[in-house]
Amino acid sequence: MPSLPVRRLLPLAALATASALLLSACAGPADGGGADDAELIWAIEGANLSAGHMDPQTSQLDVSSMVQRQVLDSLVFQEADGSFSPWLAKSWKVSDDGKTYTFELRDDVTFSDGTPFDAAAVKANFDRIVDPATKSAQAASMLGGELYAGTEIIGDHTVEVSFTQPYAPFLQAASTAQLGFWSPKVLESSADQLAAGGPDVTIGTGPFVLSEYTADQEIVYTRNDDYAWGPDGAEAPEIKTLRVELLPEASVRAGVLSSGEADVATQLPPNVVSDLGDDITVTAREYPGLPYSLFLNEKHGVFADQKVRQAFSLAIDIDAAVEEIFFGEFPRAWSILGPTTPGYDKALEGSWPFDADEANALLDEAGWTQRDDDGIRMKDGKRLSARWIAWTPISDDRTALGNAIQSDLKDVGFEIVREKLEPAAYNEQYGPKTYDITDWDFSGVDADLLRSHLGTDGFQNASQVSDPAVDGLLERGLSTSDTAERAEIYTELQQWNAEHVAIVPLYVSSLITGSATGVEGLEYDLYGRPLFYDASVSR
Repeated sequence: MPSLPVRRLLPLAALATASALLLSACAGPADGGGADDAELIWAIEGANLSAGHMDPQTSQLDVSSMVQRQVLDSLVFQEADGSFSPWLAKSWKVSDDGKTYTFELRDDVTFSDGTPFDAAAVKANFDRIVDPATKSAQAASMLGGELYAGTEIIGDHTVEVSFTQPYAPFLQAASTAQLGFWSPKVLESSADQLAAGGPDVTIGTGPFVLSEYTADQEIVYTRNDDYAWGPDGAEAPEIKTLRVELLPEASVRAGVLSSGEADVATQLPPNVVSDLGDDITVTAREYPGLPYSLFLNEKHGVFADQKVRQAFSLAIDIDAAVEEIFFGEFPRAWSILGPTTPGYDKALEGSWPFDADEANALLDEAGWTQRDDDGIRMKDGKRLSARWIAWTPISDDRTALGNAIQSDLKDVGFEIVREKLEPAAYNEQYGPKTYDITDWDFSGVDADLLRSHLGTDGFQNASQVSDPAVDGLLERGLSTSDTAERAEIYTELQQWNAEHVAIVPLYVSSLITGSATGVEGLEYDLYGRPLFYDASVSR
């Protein structure tokens, strides 16, 4: 399996000691064990999986795709150099007009319930994704959304996927777990249960079978002994059991790895790494896609004024906050695409540094010249205030970053009120867009991900951007397969945001994974997620 360059993390702050009670709640790895019965324990955060996020076709959470990659295979595999190689599809061709993709499928693949994988299975899954009743957002967008014209069965193992116009990002989308395949039997009888997940419904063609699931505690995957169709020739895994422990506290994940109670731990923050010990291999891979950012709602409240948005971005000492909170391990972001994303505009680096004086001048120009007793700017009897809604759980480092942002903005007379909301309460405000600010990062290898964030009808358009020129650029980006032309288009979009300030990028995070001595063959996809096809563990 291919691998990406590895960046060894520098020594960081000390690990907070996890309580013995929490550590003892995690079962330790089995002693010894050969290839036929080895168990590998993988500790992850796993937040919100139990809240209906066990189906990557309907969930927008990265963790959903990360864990269900064990079960869900894809048509093609994206290699470390960005090229595509066969997986469930033996070969493919794209029509001259770029509207139709024809796939020749393997004829030796079966779902773990015995159902054959064929053209009908591809059609059933893709049609389900775009069905409005499925309420898919991310996967439906990746499948082209309204551009999806349908999937036609040409033969038992030949399928055509068509779009109403050229759709260049499709192969990349087709390599992801979001467009992976559930058993047609499940789609017919239990599709509504996939979001909750479980052994009876989480059925794919992957290298593992989900055999046990205890919500908010653990997921147990068991080797699919019949697996013989993995990417780059991968066959049935060496390990028999992949036990995924769901541990929301980063200190606990680090603790079980250091103590030997877990073999691999993922989603580790920089501040817990230094105390893992010399026998732990730490791998950090920068996420491609949209860096962790603040989305300014320009259709609601004070951010309707571009000068206020520009002042907001300049008033935050991003460099100092990111350096202090993430110990120099996560770089400050300058653009709405991360540096590892094709089309990244390096020219934006250093183009909008912290400048409180300029921020104050812009706010003065915008008419916010008076101050109340708290030092907050006033105009027409109203305070310069913005409400930031944040989805819980919120990590300690992002809490610290939020506090720093509030402090910096207060220094220029800008009040930021931060509300930490449970998912249901968050969605009640996100749906009607009754907030001023919200935040997230979004991983993706293709810059077309900006379509969902900046397009007028984008499902993640939290800033409520509606600009015909932007829509035109986004449409051109998805219509052409010319690499140079796409780079020019996405450069223009990044520069547009730098001036318009719909999104304020803050830092580029990495997926940090630690693995214990004895773990071999662990590889990573382009998102930095562990792949266990060739993994083995010895003790």
